[in-house]
Amino acid sequence: MIENLDPKQAWDLLQTSSKAVLIDVRTAIEHGFVGHPSGAIHVAWKEFPGMQLNQNFVAQVEQIVGDKTRPVLLLCRTGVRSVEAAKALEAAGFQHLVNIVEGFEGALDANKHRGNIDGWRFHGLPWQQS
Repeated sequence: MIENLDPKQAWDLLQTSSKAVLIDVRTAIEHGFVGHPSGAIHVAWKEFPGMQLNQNFVAQVEQIVGDKTRPVLLLCRTGVRSVEAAKALEAAGFQHLVNIVEGFEGALDANKHRGNIDGWRFHGLPWQQS
């Protein structure tokens, strides 16, 4: 089963479960230059150029997480790629998957800008840039 949590709920889970792991499924460029939650491990679901699916995604997450019963929280820009990634992990036998709705940047506002309505950064949760 895939659980949907908003960024604040996801942060709370990360604080209360020492076994929980946060995977940032965005591209390397997004992770590095746009920023990422502090402590997030980067494993791209799709990558530039052409947003090609990472054929090794499940294997890479398996290597990082180890125990498929650990809570795995997945984050992307807005919560779309992360749910796709969660479905692939669910099919591979992961048991506690969390899609972070709103993602890192959140929805577009009336001016077509992200980060003004919702998302990880909007809520003031810990993040960093390279």
